[in-house]
Amino acid sequence: MADNKNQKQNQLNIELDEDVADGVYSNLAIINHSVSEFVVDFVNIMPGRPKSKVKSRIILTPQHAKRLLKVLSDNVNRFEAAHGEIKDYEQAPIPMNFGPTGEA
Repeated sequence: MADNKNQKQNQLNIELDEDVADGVYSNLAIINHSVSEFVVDFVNIMPGRPKSKVKSRIILTPQHAKRLLKVLSDNVNRFEAAHGEIKDYEQAPIPMNFGPTGEA
């Protein structure tokens, strides 16, 4: 009985709002870091459009960034085991004009 009570106390109830459940499409991630955090900006760039906006920003501790790297790698490996290798096509470098520019 005590084990069942401990399991219920350790459960986390996570809610997913409808607008968040719809998700945000991204085909570019820009990652920056400091000594205390990783900042991941997700962008949707479209061919022929010279300007794009960050659609979502996630800020992680270095420990959580490393955990994300591991779990993402594990999931890609499982996906490829089930569906075959994910092809990584070479793309031309994307010129970045990110944030305000300084002027003298």
